[in-house]
Amino acid sequence: MARIDPRILLAIRLIAGAVFVVFGIGKWVAYDAEVDAFRGYGLPAPGVAVIVIGVVELVGGGLLLAGRWVRPAAAVLAGNMAGAFLVAGVGQGELLPSLTLAPLLLVAMLVLVAAGGAGEN
Repeated sequence: MARIDPRILLAIRLIAGAVFVVFGIGKWVAYDAEVDAFRGYGLPAPGVAVIVIGVVELVGGGLLLAGRWVRPAAAVLAGNMAGAFLVAGVGQGELLPSLTLAPLLLVAMLVLVAAGGAGEN
């Protein structure tokens, strides 16, 4: 992989981290709506799935923001985004955010897995 400017890696890490934190918080703030959406995706135990995904996004995004365990956090979040893209995007045709933001975040997480996050501790 070509060397990526550390400023770009830092920007990816911080922007993606903030997005994941916001979406993770959203799982708690709009819990009932999220459960309905997950039910519509055909996921088993949608209430539990919302909680698990909310924790993954909140903790993973927080780790990215803090620059801690960037590669493992990005790997887990990449899986999360692959799932969102396949289940809600491809499976249900959900344009926003599953066919737009999810693939973008997936690529960003794969970059962080490969290159690490600039400024990580």
